Amino acid sequence: MKYLQVRVDMPAQARHPMQEFCRRSEKMGRVELVTWNVMSEDEEYAFFRIKGAIDAYRDRIRDVETVRTFNLTPIDETSFYSYVVHEPREADRMWRQAFVDRNLVVIPPIVYDEDTRMMLTVVGDKDDLQSLIENFPGTFELTVEEVGDYDRRYPTIVADLTDRQLEAIAVAVNVGYYTVPREASLTAVADELGCAESTASNHLRKAEARVMRRLVRRTPPVLV
Repeated sequence: MKYLQVRVDMPAQARHPMQEFCRRSEKMGRVELVTWNVMSEDEEYAFFRIKGAIDAYRDRIRDVETVRTFNLTPIDETSFYSYVVHEPREADRMWRQAFVDRNLVVIPPIVYDEDTRMMLTVVGDKDDLQSLIENFPGTFELTVEEVGDYDRRYPTIVADLTDRQLEAIAVAVNVGYYTVPREASLTAVADELGCAESTASNHLRKAEARVMRRLVRRTPPVLV
């Protein structure tokens, strides 16, 4: 059994209003689709974990016409869960059908980044995965980030990183901490994270150690 970790770039016309809001609002951060259930052609249940301002999110989602009902539950001061019942749009059906048609399984969570992209892991037969790569709907752009043999004992490389460690890695990449030659210092990373330099260093070193341990256990990234 093979897996792909892919990035799906969403064109403007395919983006959900809440996806656009979370991407553009300074009050919102990381969004994960934890699980979902398609009950019928016109009704879907979705459960999100979101980092951001719960009040700002509530004010926006109230105005989305396709949302039938929602429930927000705080996790802590900076994050919350969002349970949503909504009407799937044609764009939603289109990209999801690409997986259904090939008997592929999407392993949650689906992570939405700040550039309107979805990061997800797909599991299935190698021929079906190859077909997905070659025939994904042209409205979307699919990029393969990682390929390998699926083993639930060793999930994707970043699977056991904490949210804060993932955030630290993302900030470090964005400011140029990992470029060669290095374009930003650890101080710049700490400033973006709003923490002490020693704390930022601790987050990065722990994340790097976990990623490296996973990396050396992985099989070669080829579909064979």
